[in-house]
Amino acid sequence: MGVSVDPPAPAGPRPAEGPGQGGSPADRDVERNVLTTTLERLLNWARASSVWPVQFGLACCAIEMISSAASRFDIARYGSELFRASPRQADLMIVAGRVSQKMAPVVRHIYDQMLEPKWVIAMGDCASTGGLYNNYAVVQGVDKVVPVDVYIAGCPPRPEALLHGLGLLQDLIARGATARRR
Repeated sequence: MGVSVDPPAPAGPRPAEGPGQGGSPADRDVERNVLTTTLERLLNWARASSVWPVQFGLACCAIEMISSAASRFDIARYGSELFRASPRQADLMIVAGRVSQKMAPVVRHIYDQMLEPKWVIAMGDCASTGGLYNNYAVVQGVDKVVPVDVYIAGCPPRPEALLHGLGLLQDLIARGATARRR
């Protein structure tokens, strides 16, 4: 009864095992470690990884937006921990709460002051559709004032919902999708 044993492998570099595997070890390292992309994809990745919201809250949803920056929810892992006080330094407006007719021109003015590219998240039912305030004093959806990229449902939505909406926005930005413009 014999046992078959394979001969030991020869010392030195291993032979190429398939197409594209040939060449020197340096060539194989380049193939494994070099990333090629377009400038547009690189810019979209950078934009999606550092979205800075403007510090702007209108009603009860603003409390949930503020709590998303707490350590329990940690909006910093999305690169958005820096709520800017100036719209000229921000590229995301989170409209958190109901927009009254008197506040609508202010919302539009702040949006116009933001630099391009800029995005808008409508946070909560009041910002998305006017909520339960179906009267002349409340704008029935902030999309009548500024173009909205992501809608977040809820009254008020939890901080987790805002983080999910931010993730959806980052996916849109990374894909290079343009915002709905008028």
